[in-house]
Amino acid sequence: MTGIRALWIVFIVLVITSFLIDLPIGTLWILGLGVTAMVLGITSNARAARDHTPEKRPPPIEVEPPVTGRWTTLNSPADKVPSHGTHGYGQTYAVDILAEPEGPDAPGRPAFAWLWPVVRRNRDFPSYGAPLLAVADATVVHASDGRRDHLSRNSPLMIAYLLLAESALRDMAGPAAVFGNRIVLDLGDGVHAAYAHVQHGSLAVRAGDRVRAGQLLARCGNSGNSTEPHLHFQLMDGPDPDTARGLPFSWRGVGVPANGETFAVDGSATARAAD
Repeated sequence: MTGIRALWIVFIVLVITSFLIDLPIGTLWILGLGVTAMVLGITSNARAARDHTPEKRPPPIEVEPPVTGRWTTLNSPADKVPSHGTHGYGQTYAVDILAEPEGPDAPGRPAFAWLWPVVRRNRDFPSYGAPLLAVADATVVHASDGRRDHLSRNSPLMIAYLLLAESALRDMAGPAAVFGNRIVLDLGDGVHAAYAHVQHGSLAVRAGDRVRAGQLLARCGNSGNSTEPHLHFQLMDGPDPDTARGLPFSWRGVGVPANGETFAVDGSATARAAD
């Protein structure tokens, strides 16, 4: 991933520079860099796909749910693998979840805005600020919350901006820009849990801390490559998304919810897991 990203960055820089000054290398050389980066990316993804065919997948690793309350699932590995369309950054079996509280006084999640508003504030979404919990007894190996929470990307104009510009730039910048603020836990036996899009300034732990299942880690935010406040969760075989491979998971009492499926986690059950 690092090498492919470096090729794309050099390609973009050369393309921009070529409009400003005469470069000592020709257009074909510049195009060759872009084609090479594209081919390497496709080859890398194809190789990873061969390693994750149904007959080669390891059994799912059962952990506690990372949240409590009622949530809806998007981009689930229960429906397709890789769930996010790529094996990069250890995302093969990743899942996105959004808070969907119920009850007469519960805040509703804003619908996709076809015309207006173009963006929404994060506090308009019930996921924003929701507690994120340790899925097992573990050691914190990475914890960051210095990146800002940006406005939503849930209108046609902002989705176009995300797809045509922001996502590509974040991908070239690496996992810190894609995941935004994130926490990575070492669960032992080569298993690591990653939480992405953590809320700015919400960390309750730091690298090196030992945590117990159900312990508060941080809060749900909208940092990184995100359309709205939500949790992106994944298991992987190393602490660095640049080099790690994804691992299948199952949440105790929930399983692996499918796309569009709503599930609920009893807070008392999580509290008992932490005792």
